[in-house]
Amino acid sequence: MKKALYTVLLGLGLGLAQPLGNVAMVFSEGAKTDPTFNGVAYGGALRAVQQFGGRLFDFEPTNPSQIPEAVRRFAAERFDLIIGLGFATEPGVAAAAREFREQRFALIDTATEAPNVASYVFRENEGTFLVGYIAGRLSQTGVVGFVGGMDIPLIHKFEVGYREGVRRACPACRVVVGYVGNTPAAFSDPAKAKEIAAFQRSQGADIIYAAAGASGLGVFDYVKQVKCLKASELPRGLRFRSNPFARVPKYEAYNRECAGETRPMFFIGGDGNLNFLGDTDSNPATLNHGLTCMLKRVDVAAQMAVEAVARGTFRGGLVSLGLKENGLGYALDLYNQALIPESLRRELEAVRQAIIAGRIVVPDKR
Repeated sequence: MKKALYTVLLGLGLGLAQPLGNVAMVFSEGAKTDPTFNGVAYGGALRAVQQFGGRLFDFEPTNPSQIPEAVRRFAAERFDLIIGLGFATEPGVAAAAREFREQRFALIDTATEAPNVASYVFRENEGTFLVGYIAGRLSQTGVVGFVGGMDIPLIHKFEVGYREGVRRACPACRVVVGYVGNTPAAFSDPAKAKEIAAFQRSQGADIIYAAAGASGLGVFDYVKQVKCLKASELPRGLRFRSNPFARVPKYEAYNRECAGETRPMFFIGGDGNLNFLGDTDSNPATLNHGLTCMLKRVDVAAQMAVEAVARGTFRGGLVSLGLKENGLGYALDLYNQALIPESLRRELEAVRQAIIAGRIVVPDKR
């Protein structure tokens, strides 16, 4: 009787959840303990799997060549859902999807045309528009930086959104851009990213956005190392135009090393909330060098994929996530709440609503 009732309710489209079995998540690189991309996605999947009474398994490759066999093994064991996280998982998922046509797969942050794969992609340009707007409003020099990882269309989308956000907030501001490299290794070269950040600072950039994976750590470390821009170090013809952080309490080392006519430097992170990495003295109440982060809500994508299976609504195809779908945003917490004033938060909400409504159209190509 209960089974019959379930069938009727499902047929009426009421989305009654069914018991969930095993779900697998396969990573491109790194581990689920990564606090940003991997960890955020894993946490979202875990919460959803637990909600529907299933079990979550994962595979952390030491080499990308291991991914196809791992995906195939999960498929052969008839998991309810197999999630590939990141572009390196796409070939393995696509191959397994052709072999196991009844198996349900999901890809996050990459896509394939296989009919039994739900591909969750992001309109990153909408999210980077928001953090670009923050940078444009708060830049003390009128020059901000962008450090990209691999010089590819995906990262260009980050750059374009960031540029447009800066321009919307500050038409007179300038964006200086650098890329770490042209191969996947560009996402794991913090030393090179640090060099680019140093060059951008020499051009007067006081806020630098890193869309560079692990290479971004080089940008973060550099910003915390130099701490500030000094008036005597500004390039010819450039001078400080504002001092929006004058009332933010400074930590001891900053006061010691940045005396005189100076302004603090900041980084903007990507994917997950890395604001805590800008804290230098274990005190969120003092100046934090992480201005904000562009949030790519891979946890939302993972939750959506698991829920679709549990509710019997799974469909293959492309799923695009942007501001409207709560797939993107910017980080605001105790580390940076003193840096982003309430007035700017209201502006950002108005901008977000304008993008959702289509009144602001953010380009995604150079």
